This record gives sequence, C-alpha cells and structure tokens, in this order.
Amino acid sequence: MNAINRNQLFVASCLALLVTSLSFGIRAGLLSTWGQQFSLTQEQIGIITSTAFWGFPLAIVVGGMVVDVIGMKRLLVAAGVFHLLGIILTITASGFWSLFISTLLIGLGNGTVEAACNPLVASLYPENKTTKLNHFHLWFPGGIVIGTLIVKFFGAENLTNWQVLVGLMLIPTVLYLYLFSKLTFPVTERVSSGVSTSEMYKALLSPLFIVMIILMLGTAITELFTGQWIDVLLKNVTDNAILLLTIETGVMVLGRAFAEPIVHRFSPAGVLLMSAIFAALGLYLLGHSTGNTLFVGALVFGIGVCYFWPTMLGFVSENLPKTGAVGMNFMGGAGMFAVSIYMIFMGGYYDKLIAGKLPSGASMAEYNSASATPEMAKTLNEARAAAGPEIINVTLIIPIVLIVAFTFLFFYMRGRKKTSLSAAAIANAEQSML
Repeated sequence: MNAINRNQLFVASCLALLVTSLSFGIRAGLLSTWGQQFSLTQEQIGIITSTAFWGFPLAIVVGGMVVDVIGMKRLLVAAGVFHLLGIILTITASGFWSLFISTLLIGLGNGTVEAACNPLVASLYPENKTTKLNHFHLWFPGGIVIGTLIVKFFGAENLTNWQVLVGLMLIPTVLYLYLFSKLTFPVTERVSSGVSTSEMYKALLSPLFIVMIILMLGTAITELFTGQWIDVLLKNVTDNAILLLTIETGVMVLGRAFAEPIVHRFSPAGVLLMSAIFAALGLYLLGHSTGNTLFVGALVFGIGVCYFWPTMLGFVSENLPKTGAVGMNFMGGAGMFAVSIYMIFMGGYYDKLIAGKLPSGASMAEYNSASATPEMAKTLNEARAAAGPEIINVTLIIPIVLIVAFTFLFFYMRGRKKTSLSAAAIANAEQSML
C-alpha cells in the first residue's frame, strides 16, 4: 500500500477549494453582467446566487454522513464531476434556468469538496487542526481575490467574453482531479480513534454543539452574503465596488496565512468574539460611508470575517471531537443553508427598496429594460445607490447579536477550562498521596 503523502494531499485539497472560491469570485463579478445580458431582476439574481448556497449544504450534509463509509477519495472524484458539469453549463448558459442549474451543480461540487477536505485536513494534522484549517481555508478568500481581479482587469471592458473567464476554472478542476486520483487517503479521524457511529450521533445532540450550529448561521451570513453581494449592493455607490471584495478577501488571505500565532495566543472563543466586533464595525462603515472610506470599511470587515469559518470548524473539532466529520459538515451545511435563505429574502427585499425609491407608479421592468431612457437609467441607478447600503445596515444586526453570543461563549469556555484544570489538579494531588 502506498504511503500517505500529507503535503500532496493538502496541496490537492487547496486546489479543490480554489475552484470553490473562484466560482464565488468570478460569479460575484459577473452578477451585474448576467443581469444586463439576460434581463434578470434582482430577485432572480438572488435566486441564482442562493442556489449555490443551498446546493452546498445538501452536498456537505449528505457527504458528511457517507464519507466514513465510502471514503474521502470517492467523494472528491464526485466533486470534480459536479464542478466540470457546472462550469461547462455556465459557459453555455442562455438565461435564468441554465444559470440556475449550472449554479446548483457548482454548489454541489463546492459542498462535496468541503465534506471531504475538512475531515481530511483534520485527519492529516491532528496535532494542529485549527491552524491547518485556517491555512486550508485561506484559499477560499484567495480564490475570490484571484476571481475578482480576473473579472476586473480582463472582463470589465469586454463583457461579451465572460465565458472565457468562467472557463479558467477548468484548469484547477482538472489538476485536483488528477492529483486525488493518484494519492492514497487516510481514514477519517473519527474512524481512526475508534469512536462508534452511535457515539458520533449522540455527540451531535450536545447543547454546546447545538449552540455552535446556531451561531454558524450568523457567522456564515455575515461573511458570505456580504462577500457575494458587495458588488451588486455598492456598484452604484462607488466605481470600484468589486475592488472592495478584493480588499476584504485579500485581508482574509493574509490573516489565515498567519493564523498560527493568533490561534495559539487567544482561545478560539476569544478569536470569534474579536471577529464579531470587527465584522460589525466593518459593516457599519460599508453601510454609512462613501468614497475612500468604503475601502477602510472593507479592510475592517475583512479582519472581522477572516477567522469566522475555519475557527468555528476548529472549535467543534477540538472541543467536540466525537462529532467527527458529520459535526464539521453539519456546521458548514447549516451556514450555507442560512446564506441561501437570506439571499432569496434579501433579493426580493432589495427589489422592493429600489421600487419604493422610483417615481410613483413606475415599473421596475420598464426602468430595467434595454429601451429605458437615459433619465430612467439615472433614476434607477440612484435608487440602487440608496437601497444597497440599506441592505448592509439590516445585515449589521447579525454581527451585533454575535458579539453578545460570543461574549457568553468566551466566559463559558474559560470557566469550563478552569473547572477542568482544578479537577486535574485534585486528581494529581490524590495520586501523589497514594
């Protein structure tokens, strides 16, 4: 049997996550283009983008439940097939339904990658799980940076060539499929440690895990909804809205790359509390600023959401290890499902806000059509410029609630640690007396 090469497996995992993130970055930069080319409403755009987010939890939950049975290798081959089909169907898209189906397939691929790669990384690096999960997940914002820069510098001036930009995702897809097909995989950490399936599902019912699932809903919406929609929401507030996403995700790349000293210096609960504070401040700046101050807001927001996703997974893996791959994947699935629902709701709400700012009796479809007069186009853009920050300000409520929740979590975990240390000290004292 071939030896397990954890470095090559880690590199292949990062390539797979790169495809996931490129799909977010490139699509985030093309939402407005698709809206114009296919005459889509903001609600339809919301439905299309949300499809990836509910395809993701479907795949990650199912994948998490079968990964211990069929193995991580088979799951990652399935992920590659989903990605290939989704990319090809996006390139050949002709309207709402083709974009919907292709986005669903890519979402299934994204979720399957996470379903296999999160437990894979935890199994490869059991001694340093939270740090390596941060290193792995830096390729999510990293790919978004690459994707948005590709759209900005190669797609912005010639929107008819957007299919070429989407096609670039085929390169890392083929590469990760090739690498995974050649490598030997370990079993998951839960299987190797001898935790039974019944013990795993029992651990999923623990109060702490349920609390973390609920908190994951808020952290995922704060990070991923804002990132995916920032270009749409602020496109009419600044000429460089897509660069706001680039700055935000660039900060996330650097933060996750140098996560080790931060994770070791502060507890995971402490990192999550600080993240919520910075995320709330960043959203406030994005929703109440114009001009260059928006870039400051993107910087602060990037610092805030930087550690949310990998630290939430690392917290569960370290403090609730019996939940295994299913626990990590339930966390990711819950987060993505929350984002999908929030996107659908906010897409319709955004349309209503815009319609409310148009002249009385005005038709959104007429103002959004190719036959709209310059005056109508100007009025529509002004309505969008006013509505976008309102959506951000509504979303600001979520990290404010998270600040309160993570404060309680921080003090709870600190108290539990003190209790554990005291119990250990008493046990050692009793042992020394014998």
